[in-house]
Amino acid sequence: MTEAAHPEVSLLAPAKNEQQNLPQLFAETREAMKQQHRSWELLVVDDGSTDDSWRVITEQAQSDPRFRGIRLRRNFGKAAALAAGVAEVRGRLLVTLDADLQDDPAEIPRLLDELDGADPADLVSGYKAQRQDPLGKRLPSKVFNWITGLITGLKLADHNCGLKAARTEVYRRVPLYGELHRYIPALAHQLGYRVRERAVHHRPRMHGKSNYGLERYARGALDLLTVVALTRYGRRPAHLFGGLGMLAATIGTLILLYLTGVWLFTDQSIGTRPLLTLGILLEIFAVQMISLGLLAELVLHRTGRDRDVDVLVADHATAPDHVQSA
Repeated sequence: MTEAAHPEVSLLAPAKNEQQNLPQLFAETREAMKQQHRSWELLVVDDGSTDDSWRVITEQAQSDPRFRGIRLRRNFGKAAALAAGVAEVRGRLLVTLDADLQDDPAEIPRLLDELDGADPADLVSGYKAQRQDPLGKRLPSKVFNWITGLITGLKLADHNCGLKAARTEVYRRVPLYGELHRYIPALAHQLGYRVRERAVHHRPRMHGKSNYGLERYARGALDLLTVVALTRYGRRPAHLFGGLGMLAATIGTLILLYLTGVWLFTDQSIGTRPLLTLGILLEIFAVQMISLGLLAELVLHRTGRDRDVDVLVADHATAPDHVQSA
């Protein structure tokens, strides 16, 4: 088998309308990987480009077997492009980078070294120490990173840097849909993988335009709720739904006790009070939430997802860092 058929490292770059940037991406990637004594491939995912990006990708793939491309029928978004690429890569290690050349391919060898050093990480996320973006993108990003770290418990300066290196198994374990590509480090951390951050060189965009606007932060906020559900309550949904139910039940009970006292010890009528309706609705909501939590626990137990846990096995037959599914 050739090295191109079984590379050790896979580089994955989603691209949309990056016709002008792709030739330089291929050239810089080839130059950066000269420093590595590893076989490698570069897989570019054309996420529904409307320019000649696919032509550039196919020409490069024909000239060098280490370059590959796949094309999505339309624009599905970065998370879907990454998921499609992860399903196709063949390397043990995986590096993701953006095709707009703001991620410097020269940083790839240093990120890979973090995965195989004396204290190896499972995922190394780049940190744009001197970000070359306008203030209108930097300030929302700082707020996003602060909130994400506060909620997920993983404190990173830059959760959403496109330049990351990881063991390929990490990307095959974390969910990739919607806008969840922004939370890959947090999701990997929740699964027990060792996550680290390293400062990387960031460059201004030379060609094309950004495919992201401020609306992505609104979508990201909604997906943050998904991340919270996955990271904190993915294996104990009754705590999430039951907690909401108990809170509603407590408030509803206090309201009804107050109204009962009014009815018993005063001459005031409570039958037409909106507060009575609110108390009853809260009690009904509580029953629904607690029931939903119990049903979710039964489904989780039935499907066996609570057994989908990685453990480290160390004995005479296995290496200390061998990972098996238990």
